[in-house]
Amino acid sequence: MRAAIFRNGEIVVDRMPEPKPGAGQVLVKTLACGICGSDLHARQHAHRMVEMAKKVGRKPMDLSRDVVFGHEFCCEIVDYGPGTERKLKRGARVCSLPALLTPQGIEGIGYSNDNIGGYAEAMLLSEALLLEVPNGLAPERAALTEPLAVGVHAVAKANIRGGEVPLVIGCGPVGLAVIAALKIRGLHPIVAADYSPARRALAAKLGADIVVDPKASQPYATWAEYAQMSDAEKAARPPLQAMLPALKPALIFECVGVPGLLQQVFEGAPRDARIVVVGVCMETDRSEPMLGIMKELNVQYVLGYTPDEFASSLRLIAEGQVDAAAMVTAEVGIDGVARAFADLANPEAHTKIIVQPWR
Repeated sequence: MRAAIFRNGEIVVDRMPEPKPGAGQVLVKTLACGICGSDLHARQHAHRMVEMAKKVGRKPMDLSRDVVFGHEFCCEIVDYGPGTERKLKRGARVCSLPALLTPQGIEGIGYSNDNIGGYAEAMLLSEALLLEVPNGLAPERAALTEPLAVGVHAVAKANIRGGEVPLVIGCGPVGLAVIAALKIRGLHPIVAADYSPARRALAAKLGADIVVDPKASQPYATWAEYAQMSDAEKAARPPLQAMLPALKPALIFECVGVPGLLQQVFEGAPRDARIVVVGVCMETDRSEPMLGIMKELNVQYVLGYTPDEFASSLRLIAEGQVDAAAMVTAEVGIDGVARAFADLANPEAHTKIIVQPWR
């Protein structure tokens, strides 16, 4: 079968053996797979990913061997391995968490030498993790379940109490997913900031109430304009709190993941802000703990999603509650993956590119 393979630091197209399903596994035809920002980071910082995997006790990639990226996928069932229940018919369209259940434990799909990701014509999934795609949803849309689930999980981990005014820094796919999840939760007004006009437009389409160009206005100052307490809220504050700026609670989502961004958030955030770090920074960074201490900031790092959040995200897309397809700006075949990685560096040109291996 054909695949776009990460080899010697580059994305190349080559042929590789089609995998054979083992016990509890299903062979699937890959219909659509999104290119994730983490894939772009992995191509640039693969050695850092290996180092981090070792630190947290996960099996690292062997960079001397081939890897097939791709963890945002929708597939079609082709065949079943031994010991499977076969509840879904061959030809059924499915999504799955990007993981395989093995006798050795849970193994990831997409950043593994052994488990092929979605930039290939076929791959293996665990039958127990399959979710049938509902409502005749197109594969290109169903493949957006995974990135939406990242936003749903980030909002869930924010422990919303009610009354917060959210600020989303960065409106790439992750930030857009957070905005969509905040809208579903009914938390308004949603303030979002990005340098890209195209991404600001997408942010408004997916639910942001106020969009900010950081070149034209300071995001935290704009946030403060919309976070002013009402007269009743001001009057209800205890005496010592009455000496502080009369602002509603801040909920800040850092969705960029580049060095220096977290320090910027620390500097711009108001006192007692809750900060959710969703952007994946793969480089060593620095921030001033004393600044966080003086402002009593609460920082929550997040990763991935739960199975329930993943399933809920698929339903949200299938039922039309989230227009996730709005973020898709191109579709390519396997031969176009390497170029797509380069094109995604320009936020005005692309936000999310979907790989269709059989295109």
